[in-house]
Parts: sequence; structure tokens; C-alpha cells
Amino acid sequence: MTVAGAIAVPTPSLRLSCPPWWSRGWSVPLPRAPSCYLRSFFREGERWLLRRRRRRKRRGAAMARPPVLSVALPSNTGRVLSIQSHTVQGYVGNKSAVFPLQLLGFDVDPINSVQFSNHTGYPTFRGQVLNGSQLWDLIEGLEENDLLHYTHLLTGYIGSVSFLTTVLQVVDKLRSVNPDLVYVCDPVLGDEGKLYVPQDLISVYQRKVVPVATMLTPNQFEVELLTGLRITSEEDGLKACNMLHNAGPQKVVITSALIEAKLLLIGSHKKAKEQPPEQFKIEIPKIPAYFTGTGDLTTALLLGWSNKYPDNLETAAELAVSSLQALLRRTVEDYKRAGFDPSTSSLEIRLIQSQDEIRSPEITCKAVKYS
Repeated sequence: MTVAGAIAVPTPSLRLSCPPWWSRGWSVPLPRAPSCYLRSFFREGERWLLRRRRRRKRRGAAMARPPVLSVALPSNTGRVLSIQSHTVQGYVGNKSAVFPLQLLGFDVDPINSVQFSNHTGYPTFRGQVLNGSQLWDLIEGLEENDLLHYTHLLTGYIGSVSFLTTVLQVVDKLRSVNPDLVYVCDPVLGDEGKLYVPQDLISVYQRKVVPVATMLTPNQFEVELLTGLRITSEEDGLKACNMLHNAGPQKVVITSALIEAKLLLIGSHKKAKEQPPEQFKIEIPKIPAYFTGTGDLTTALLLGWSNKYPDNLETAAELAVSSLQALLRRTVEDYKRAGFDPSTSSLEIRLIQSQDEIRSPEITCKAVKYS
């Protein structure tokens, strides 16, 4: 039927198909027509939208999301969440740690605590710093998609108390999913008497981070800050390791300590509370050059090899140190080939070119056990 001043309107018994403008939300002026016909028209449109939603839901159920293979079929080594710094150019932080761990068979998911154009030893650098709420946002995104099952957590440079506090929440969250999570902490505080981070981070590491870490890898300056003990002898190093064991970590590796003109790695593994720790040292050959990213690389290698040799920290440390030394020798040789005196400036390590030495190192640095 028709109404004066209006267009033809279908009768209620006629099945309507939804016009294009209905589903796209267009605003189209309707002609004047009897209200009963308009009600029928809108009801039919609502039914059409409901049918479309049901079809989409059925289609979504039929097309199930594929599994994340690193979770469904994990590697024999494990899955690492690595929270460290990142540079676009050069190898420090995650750039120094992720590739070696992948070579050793790990699936590695990096979160960059900072993202800089280059490391801070250059005349200038630019970039962004991740804050605690942004870190937690990433963790929640992983949790919403059931992606939080990790075997290892690795942390390096952290520049603020708020970010470190969020990292502690991450440790709790990951251990709620996997109680056997191994937390390897490189407490990047400084080196050679120079502090890299705000002073108030030291107490947070002492009171909150050290107790929840599985393995701790400080350098000489950092272990002095954490224990309050001046390291001037090997006995001091062993005493500092015992102090840290009493606070929590089963494994402590002082990655570099200059004692009586010797460069040493001092390792300590407390396998049971009622037993004394097994302790050892490795004398590290001195190379007359300064490198960036070696601490981050050392911790990654210790994580990788101690996972393969969980009850033999000496062997893991021998492999890590020997691998690092081969890489550093290659780095020095390559700078010399390029006509540069490697003793005059800090050097970027030759990580990619040393992948064979990372994957299958020849043991050249042997551990000596303390009796």
C-alpha cells in the first residue's frame, strides 16, 4: 500500500533483507509511514544483525586459534623471558643475551627496559625508557593469551625503583604459573667503583630481589654493594658468596674480580641448606682492551650452560668463560684488521661472527675447586 507523501512500504508479511546502510550505521531519513510498518522493519533488522553475530560466532569456533608451539612443544632447554636494555646498534643487554641463548636452544622472549640508538658510551644517544606500568601491560597481554609459561626469567639493567618493583611482581606472576621458574638476576649496579643506577636501587636488590633469585651474577663492585663487604682477597669473595646464599640464591657467580693482580671468576653452588656450598675459581686471561656487553653475555651463557649442567656449576662456568674469551680474542683481531688500536677505546663485541664459539666452545679456562 502507499501513503500520501511517502514511498511504497512492504506489508508486514513480506520478509525483508537488511539494506546496506543498516549494517554500516548510516543515518538515512525515513519516509513517513504507519508506525506498525516501521516497527516491523526495525524488528526485522535486529533479527538480521542477531543472525549475523551467531554466524560469526560459529565461524570463530570452527577456526580455532593454533597453539603457540614454544608452549605446546617446548624445547628441551626451555623458554626464557629476558627483561634487559636494548640498543639499535651494538651488542649490550638483550642484544647481547638473546642470540646466544637462541644458539644454545632456548626460545627467548625479550622485553626491552630501555631502547636506545646506541649504548651510552657514545658521545650522544637517543631513545625511550619503559616504565613499570608499561611493563605490566605487556605481562597482562601475555597472560590474557595464556602465554606466561616460562622456565627462566633473566633480568639485567633496570634503571628505577618503580620498574624493579614491577619486575618483582613479574617474578610472582610467573611463579604462580610455573613454581619451578629459574630466576637468573644480573644486578647491574655499576663497575670499577662507578654507580650506574640511583642509590636507592641497592637496598631494593638487597631486601627484595636477592631473596627471590635462583642465580645471582654480580661483578666485584656489585657484590661489594650487595653485601657491604670489601673484596680484597679470595677469602673475601667466598665469604660474600656465603652471605648471598644465606639471603636466598642457590648459585652465586662473581663474574669478575681483580684480586692480587689476577682477574678471577668465583663461583659458589649451595645444593642443600644443610651442606656447605661447592666453591671454585677460574682465572680469566687478561685482554688489554675494554668491551661493552660482556657482563650481559656472561650471564646469558651461565644461564644456558648451567641449564645443561644443573648440578655442575664449574663446568657451566668453564664453558661460559671459554666461550667469552674466544669471542673477545676474535673481536680484538677484527679491530686490528680494520687498522684500529683496540686498546684506545671501548669495543663492540663480534657476537654474530662468534656463533661457533658460543654453540660449541673449546674449554680453555679450567675451574679450580676450593677445599
